[in-house]
Amino acid sequence: MAVQEKLGGIGIESLLRPYNPWWVDGRVITETFQRPVFQDIYRDVKELKQIVSITGPRRVGKTTILKQIIRNLLSIEKVQPMHIVYFSLDDPLLSAPNVRDGFFDSLMHWANLVRTGETIYIFLDEVQRFEKWELYLKKYYDLGFPARFVISGSASSPIFRKSRESLLGRIKDHHLLPFSFKEFVFFHRPDDAELLECINSLSEFGRRLQIESSVSWLRPEEQATIPQISERVFNDLNVLLGRYLVEGGFPEAWQIKDFAGKQQYLFDNQVQKVLYEDLVIATEFRKPENIKRFYLSLIEQPGREINIEKASQKIGVSRPMLEKYLPLLEMTDLVKTLPRFSKRPLKFRRGSVKCYLVDLALRNAILKLDESILQDEDLMGSYAENLVFNALRNFEGAIELSFYKDNTREIDFIVALGGKRFLPAEVKYRNSPDETAALKFFLQEYNQELGIMVTKTTPLRLMDAQILSAPLPIFLLFFR
Repeated sequence: MAVQEKLGGIGIESLLRPYNPWWVDGRVITETFQRPVFQDIYRDVKELKQIVSITGPRRVGKTTILKQIIRNLLSIEKVQPMHIVYFSLDDPLLSAPNVRDGFFDSLMHWANLVRTGETIYIFLDEVQRFEKWELYLKKYYDLGFPARFVISGSASSPIFRKSRESLLGRIKDHHLLPFSFKEFVFFHRPDDAELLECINSLSEFGRRLQIESSVSWLRPEEQATIPQISERVFNDLNVLLGRYLVEGGFPEAWQIKDFAGKQQYLFDNQVQKVLYEDLVIATEFRKPENIKRFYLSLIEQPGREINIEKASQKIGVSRPMLEKYLPLLEMTDLVKTLPRFSKRPLKFRRGSVKCYLVDLALRNAILKLDESILQDEDLMGSYAENLVFNALRNFEGAIELSFYKDNTREIDFIVALGGKRFLPAEVKYRNSPDETAALKFFLQEYNQELGIMVTKTTPLRLMDAQILSAPLPIFLLFFR
């Protein structure tokens, strides 16, 4: 049934139809690979009354997840095709004021006419492109309109943070980051039964580690709980890890065969557009090149402590401005900071922080680095530490992540678990790590049971009765 709701001389259904081919044949063509987070989002779309949003960096698969949800609604839930509406709000037709101004109200009026008494699912992509989108959604949500809204946007977090304030309590956000190493392995080895079985056992081991965070279940009499990894699987994981260190977690870039083209794609989409479009829109920067210079200084050495005063002198930007830039860069998913350890988690602290990259492939793209980096032992130690940081951010039940440093010792990461429980983790990405003194000191000083040493080749095992050693690719598979 065609509904002749007019919008600036254009029929609203004519505007929507090219985006909704399932209205004709009931089918959705999209990727078959599903990220693990898909099931969580899909469950929320089915069960929650709230608006469901999917945010995150550009090109991490947000639109793909929207299309996969639509496919499931059609094939599993048997929702009528006309009761599922998808539209991208970066459509150039919306640039015309006479189309744009009445778009939302016309869309909802049309939806009310076609829904035949049932709930209608409305998927709005690139929602940040539409000014005051949140006010329209709030209006129809509060009116109790029988629609389920699912939105996504590739703009950086500052824009969404501003816009979502009026939707508090009405929206649940799923923030996507680039693919993890585990997702990278799943994507590239979907038919390797032995490898997938190994991943499942390591995931279960990691889940228990995160829940218990103790050593009692790892004692010698319980060694059967530690998964065994065949030499073939371990070698394959190391090969995949090398690829991941170079290519990163942006799936569209993996499809580009030309290496220079791949790097240019990452630089244009994940750096230039974020710094020169998203941040300019969000903050009205007059000189975005200054924040770019600061960002480039941060990527020189991932995991380095940041001295704002020295950075200010080096790049010629005032300290107050750099102190403003750092949280903005964090919100745009380009970098993340790590504070210094305090026995009281979440305590306000001034002073040194470390800085890590959300995806190392961006550093490679900016600095034009290829697979030869895998031969640089010092750089690989820094990259390994960065990957461990990104993995530990997903530690279930963690209150805070920090680093420990005193006059004589330093530990890469301390996971605060609440109730005066802390889990120290050290990265020694070389063949024969033997420096456990700092971990042992921390465990004794703070009366903790278990520490973790992430290595290059040392088997997954319990060392010195208190320290779990795990080679990097194995450790990364503990987490989502």
